Amino acid sequence: MRIVFSVLFAILFFKTEAQSSVLTIADSLYLNGNYSKAISAYKSYSNQDEVYNNIAKSYVAIGNYQQALQYYKLYTKAHPEDALSKYEYAKLLTKTKQFEASITIFSELINIDSQNPNYHYEMGLALEKINDSTAMNRFRLAYDLDNTHQKAIFKIAKYFLIKRKHAASHQYIDKGLESYAANVKLISLKAQNYYYQDYYNDAKIWFQKLIDLGESSEFIHEKLSLVYAELSEYEQAIEQRKLALKFNPYDANAMFVIGTYYEQLNDYKNAETYMLKALKLKDIPLDFEYQKLGMVLNRQERYNEAINAFKQSLKENPDNLSSAFFIVTTKDHYYADIDSKIKAYKDFISDYSKSPFIRFAKQRIVELKEEKFLKEKE
Repeated sequence: MRIVFSVLFAILFFKTEAQSSVLTIADSLYLNGNYSKAISAYKSYSNQDEVYNNIAKSYVAIGNYQQALQYYKLYTKAHPEDALSKYEYAKLLTKTKQFEASITIFSELINIDSQNPNYHYEMGLALEKINDSTAMNRFRLAYDLDNTHQKAIFKIAKYFLIKRKHAASHQYIDKGLESYAANVKLISLKAQNYYYQDYYNDAKIWFQKLIDLGESSEFIHEKLSLVYAELSEYEQAIEQRKLALKFNPYDANAMFVIGTYYEQLNDYKNAETYMLKALKLKDIPLDFEYQKLGMVLNRQERYNEAINAFKQSLKENPDNLSSAFFIVTTKDHYYADIDSKIKAYKDFISDYSKSPFIRFAKQRIVELKEEKFLKEKE
């Protein structure tokens, strides 16, 4: 009997050791970034309840969010007390646009620990996505619990900026900058507040701070250019607008504005150069754009408007044969009378005899005549 117990004990010992080895290997694979192999190793572990969370994290790492959500759900069901995993699960739900489910889990987390500012902030993000006005309450709760919470401060300050409540926006921005002076998002909001208040000298300082911190974007340079122009500092305005132009080199409006700045400096040669560049860009035919608009209108069965868009496309470029044909096919959908449809196709054949769409037009006429014949037989 003692021998039997010894054998059983040895079997259990070696089985436990083997499983422990599996877990060690899986963890090592995960830590070294070999996530797919880590998933396979975790799935071979006998007690799956213990490793659902690890499998979920591995799937997140390789971008398979559907599988990650499935395993997070299994893990949180098996371990409802694990708040950290619930938190990661809820954030992933938000990331995958499952906002209602995310809000439900964040509500559970808040019931467990209402003093955690990130629970309120992350729930606010999900509420914001579904245009729930209570999102701001969550951001404010996060701030009340942690007045250095940079992300919550940004949301609140941006809200007040949009509402043009500049004093309140400045107040939150200043509070955030106390603990993180190089927060470029808050600095940008500060600059925008001053700009919309027409405090151009202050706006200039704060937009320049962004540039000094290595920030560069069309928005920053365009706004700073406008600030310099308001201050009649046209050379700097030109410099910044040209930097903005690098992000959008075919911006005809920006080129024309640069021309007006040169005009203010009495540099008429450069003013002419940039204004002509702008006019040449503005003179580009917009047939493709109108054609795309017509196609979108067709998708909405707004056929009359679509026909007008295709006509405008032809006006922009009379050689655009596809727009001419789109007019006919749209009339085919729009007109109820078969004879009117046939006439439209015949007119197209007459007007565009060299069009590659002639064959289709002729075939459609045959089909419409057969359709008319069958209706007359009824």
